[in-house]
Amino acid sequence: MEKIVILCDKGADRIDSFISENTEISRSRAVKLIESGNVTVNGKTVNKKTSLKVGDGLEITLPDPVPLEAKAEDISLEIVYEDNDLLVVNKPKGMVVHPAAGNFEGTLVNALLSHCQNSLSGIGGVMRPGILHRIDKNTSGLLIVAKNDTAHTFLAAQIKEHSFLREYEAVVYGNLKNDSGTINVPIGRHPVKRKQMAVVYRNSKPAVTHYEVIARYDGFTHIKCRLETGRTHQIRVHMASLGHAVAGDDVYGPKKVIKELGGQCLHARKIGFIHPNGEYLEFSSDLPDYFNNFLSKLERKS
Repeated sequence: MEKIVILCDKGADRIDSFISENTEISRSRAVKLIESGNVTVNGKTVNKKTSLKVGDGLEITLPDPVPLEAKAEDISLEIVYEDNDLLVVNKPKGMVVHPAAGNFEGTLVNALLSHCQNSLSGIGGVMRPGILHRIDKNTSGLLIVAKNDTAHTFLAAQIKEHSFLREYEAVVYGNLKNDSGTINVPIGRHPVKRKQMAVVYRNSKPAVTHYEVIARYDGFTHIKCRLETGRTHQIRVHMASLGHAVAGDDVYGPKKVIKELGGQCLHARKIGFIHPNGEYLEFSSDLPDYFNNFLSKLERKS
């Protein structure tokens, strides 16, 4: 359950309109939240026609989503490695990792349920079976999936201890000042744009990204990033905080998007971890076509 608290700095004739204009909540959903008693002003429940004045304290409670059962779908997967405990998948750009509002079909989980059948850990719940970590829909690259609870617990401990290697490549806007560096600033939910993350110092978690320049082009820089932590949208938020958003990022980057990329130019290139049997394993994947094509275009222009 999530709560959004807003101190009104301006008046409004209707509370539902105010909510839709100042959060990522649609007006129709705002009305439903109001009708169900999940919106209060100065501690009192309201109706959708309630007006607001400067200084009113608005609190919105977002109920936890009701879990649904994900369905198996026969979707082709690029399996990099598989054994009885885990598998490593090379996720294509455009595929959602697990079912959620608006994406209940065609996800990686739907494909895994078909491929693995009953061999997936249950720790992640019915909507995220086997999922230890995720990458965004428009980020491509490597993901590890646990096939049983023992493997899930063993691998999750490495992620928590920051001993799990996760290395990405990205193209960012502009020319980075330094050839390498570390971004160590916390990330949390954006205070107003609730579907976005941001560098914030309240209600946030530590986040550390190490980066290194691979090549420089006219207006862009090709970089390698290693995650020490794994916050939602971490690389995208951290690079944007430096003024060098990931190329093609239509959320944290410039409003003018790079249509040929179809989203951020970000690829999970390498992962490394200790297998439950004690062996260290490391896997890497080639840069996908969309990434290489963009690099070629930048090389021709430079």
